[in-house]
Amino acid sequence: MSDSVNQPRTFEVLTAAPVRARRKPRDWPDEEKERLIAETLLPGANVSAIARAEGLDPSQLYGWRRKALSSGLVAPLTEAAKEEVKFARVEPAASSTVEIVIGDVVVRVAGDIESDHLAKILRAVRKA
Repeated sequence: MSDSVNQPRTFEVLTAAPVRARRKPRDWPDEEKERLIAETLLPGANVSAIARAEGLDPSQLYGWRRKALSSGLVAPLTEAAKEEVKFARVEPAASSTVEIVIGDVVVRVAGDIESDHLAKILRAVRKA
């Protein structure tokens, strides 16, 4: 039997980086969320790249986006929607009435309408 005590030995010292402390959740203002969601709905937008550029986890931005789309208040542009619009004409007007054109439907809205009521009207027009 050989004497293993007097044999040369090799040791490897393992080092590791310290574990980062968990980040404190950031409270995002609604305006900032709306801006980021609007960016993700642009044609050709990369949701993950937008999230990382803002220091946000992509899954969080996807969650906000999914919630906004399911609410019916926003919708991504589709190829069909782009083809239906032939031209846009802007005419300055002195009145507070706004015309919203969705397909072949025109919705005329006074400036003093409540936003919740307008959202319900637009959802009904989209479903029709």
